[in-house]
Amino acid sequence: MPALYVMIPIAILIVGVAIWILFWAVNSGQYDDMDSPAHSILFDDEDPKHQAGVDEAEGDTQQSAEDAEAEADKRDG
Repeated sequence: MPALYVMIPIAILIVGVAIWILFWAVNSGQYDDMDSPAHSILFDDEDPKHQAGVDEAEGDTQQSAEDAEAEADKRDG
């Protein structure tokens, strides 16, 4: 019986900490984008078509193509 006087407050404290961590994770944006990591595993990182598809989905295809050409020119000299 005396063990319950110690274990119940410890259990309540652990539950409180777990709830605090959950709210911290939600407020800091940990659960904002749940779909992209699941879809990104399907694509090869080195595939240029993948980056073009990402840019197209974001809506900045022309700007990203110009940026890629500018970076290529800088690397080539």
